[in-house]
Amino acid sequence: MKQSSYTIHGRRNRWRENSLEGADENVSKKFDWYVIKKFGPYVGRYKGWTLVSVALMLLYTVLNLANPFLIGVAIDQFIGHNDLRGLAITGIVLIIVNVLMWQAQYWQVWSMSWAGQQILYNLSSDMFTHLQSLSLSFYDRTQIGRVMSRLQSDIDVLESMLSSGLLSMLGSLVSLVGIIIAMLAMNVTLALLSFTVLPIMFVIAAFWQRFAQRSFRRTRAAISVVNATLQENITGMRVIQSLAREERNRDEFDELNAYNRDTNLEASRIAALILPLVEVVAAMAIAITVLYGGVLVSQGSLKVGVLVAFTLYINRFFDPIREISQQYSQLQRAGVAAERIFQILETPVEIKDKPGAEELPQIHGEVEFRDVTFGYNRDLPVLRDFNLHMKAGQTVAIVGPTGAGKSTIAGLLARFYDIQQGAVLVDGHDVRDVTQHSLRSQIGVVLQEPFLFTGTIRDNIRYGRLEAADEEVAEAARAVGVHDLITQLPEGYDTLIRERGRNLSVGQRQLISFARALLADPRILILDEATANIDTFTELLVQQALKRLLHGRTALVIAHRLSTIKGADNIVVLQGGRIVEQGTHAELLQRNGIYASLYAMGFRHT
Repeated sequence: MKQSSYTIHGRRNRWRENSLEGADENVSKKFDWYVIKKFGPYVGRYKGWTLVSVALMLLYTVLNLANPFLIGVAIDQFIGHNDLRGLAITGIVLIIVNVLMWQAQYWQVWSMSWAGQQILYNLSSDMFTHLQSLSLSFYDRTQIGRVMSRLQSDIDVLESMLSSGLLSMLGSLVSLVGIIIAMLAMNVTLALLSFTVLPIMFVIAAFWQRFAQRSFRRTRAAISVVNATLQENITGMRVIQSLAREERNRDEFDELNAYNRDTNLEASRIAALILPLVEVVAAMAIAITVLYGGVLVSQGSLKVGVLVAFTLYINRFFDPIREISQQYSQLQRAGVAAERIFQILETPVEIKDKPGAEELPQIHGEVEFRDVTFGYNRDLPVLRDFNLHMKAGQTVAIVGPTGAGKSTIAGLLARFYDIQQGAVLVDGHDVRDVTQHSLRSQIGVVLQEPFLFTGTIRDNIRYGRLEAADEEVAEAARAVGVHDLITQLPEGYDTLIRERGRNLSVGQRQLISFARALLADPRILILDEATANIDTFTELLVQQALKRLLHGRTALVIAHRLSTIKGADNIVVLQGGRIVEQGTHAELLQRNGIYASLYAMGFRHT
């Protein structure tokens, strides 16, 4: 698609290719049973509280049904006979019944809300834990904004349903059953006549559900797209402003936002449609009851009090139906949100410890790639029959043009991805035969763009070793030359770092990330050198820190700085997923091959 025709539809179609995106708008015929089945284990953990809530609901329903009956008795037995004592007793009973109703309803709401919050807590915890375990390949193909939509907005929809919507709907269903029993007990003929309108109600509900579920699924997908766009634009604001893309991005967002608005308006229109239809059917039932009941009263075969009580029951009969109609749209929205959440929870973990995986013992740091073939897409391998041996304590610099496979090698060593053929060995152990934790705890990774977490500088340095003492943190900072820079800050090591460390310079972030890696003391270090320009003084600090960091460790360096490359024990030149040259800096320059050409260009494109 050309840029000029990059419309809302094109953007939505592109995102629909995403593993989550395609699922967002997929209408499952087994939707309801799927959600119920998945929710079962979460509800089962709190079945005691659920049963208490149901018992209170039944008590509330019985007490609520007593009101029309007592009013009917008062009309026929006491008002007609001018029995003031009976009326007084009936009034007192009505007050007691309603006080008990209030108590039952209060504790019912509280118990159900408590269980609902516990369910949401467990669901959110399971989602976060599962997201932590998902392989990097999932995040390579998934927009973070879409994941955040499930963690936030979908959970919010579920919270509304579990705290009030589901409770209200269950209460309405129980009330409906109780009212039907009471009506049949009072007058079977009148009750059956009133129920003749129910088939109309069922037909309306069936048609409405078909359109509502599809519409609500579209709204959840649209919200995810908007969230993903917001997250992408906020994260990339520096690039957006530097390229003067504000107006174009605003236009694109307006289109996406308009689609989100329109889908929500459509869903609101469909949700609003059901209630007036229920009111019409309710009016029909009341009219039939009053007409036929009036005839029976005039014939003397039905008491006035019974007709009044029956009319009250009819009105109450449609109250729960109205409430169900109102809550059903919320339940449909929540069901769609739950389905989207469970899609995340069912996303398979691609990188798993195999059964019987062993703990990797303390390593020396020898690394070997043996006949490795790997591709993010199996049909398009990035590495082909790749072989590389790294001795313990050796620094190997990987250079090559963009797309040659440099970062892929680093990812395979830490087992962020699994190879298709061959083996990756650490001290002779296949990385697939040992636990991921024991492997990665002995491998340090320093990213090209240093990532710092929200918190203090001290917390960031000991992120990989939480038990480290303050003096150990300071010693690591001194070793990489960042201690003096930290102590010059007003709060020193307690300085709060903003999101991604934006209140620090690029050089400061790099040095803090070096200190973090040094404190973790890995035997193998993977370093993707930063390409950002920094001032001469900071550059000198970074180079000195890098020497200390690499000393005594096996290091795989995706090198961009000439000084690092020159100091490497071995330089590997990649092209098209294969090693085309290998040797020291002097040896490769003498060959006058690809490395010499890259060196002449200053490695600007590596």
